[in-house]
Amino acid sequence: MAAIDKQKPLLPKEPGDLPKEPLELPKPEARSDQTSSPHEIKTLLAWTAPGRPFRKRGKQYYLTSLLIMLLVEIILFLFSQYLLMLVVVSLVFVSFALATVPPRDFHYRISTEGITIEDHFFLWQELYDFYFRKIDGVDILHIRTHAFIPGELTLTLGDLDKDHVKTVILPYLPFREVIRPTFMENSGDWLARNFPLENPKNQVAS
Repeated sequence: MAAIDKQKPLLPKEPGDLPKEPLELPKPEARSDQTSSPHEIKTLLAWTAPGRPFRKRGKQYYLTSLLIMLLVEIILFLFSQYLLMLVVVSLVFVSFALATVPPRDFHYRISTEGITIEDHFFLWQELYDFYFRKIDGVDILHIRTHAFIPGELTLTLGDLDKDHVKTVILPYLPFREVIRPTFMENSGDWLARNFPLENPKNQVAS
């Protein structure tokens, strides 16, 4: 028997603790909610509002502007500043066009990736900070960019509450509470207070 055992090939023994039949591995559960991906782009806020603040002007605004333009044109003519005369006429024409033609509505969208204005998209990494200003009774959201161009984005909020917009943007951009007005802004406010082109009582309701 010993000789027979020596000639028998040594085969590996099967472990006794393994099951004889293959185990059934648990199947992966089907995801019922496909929107729970952390990398999904979500729309946080979307609205439609005019592209710029607009207020209808009365006849006094146009008459006063024309009188001031004629006065400036006479002074420039006496000094033979013909090129500046054309510039003044162009500026008055643009201001009349903006005061006469109402702006079209723009579509704004704030998402987890950035801000969309019509067909222009800006990533959060391209934006710097934001603040609010009120122009002609309308709240305007200003967002400054890292790049020199465009430099700043202006979004008209329309009927939106600026506090709600602030809570949406704060996780992505810092809020600037105080904005120091520039020399041109201070000059424009001083002229508007001391030399108004239109009596506030006679303004046309928009």
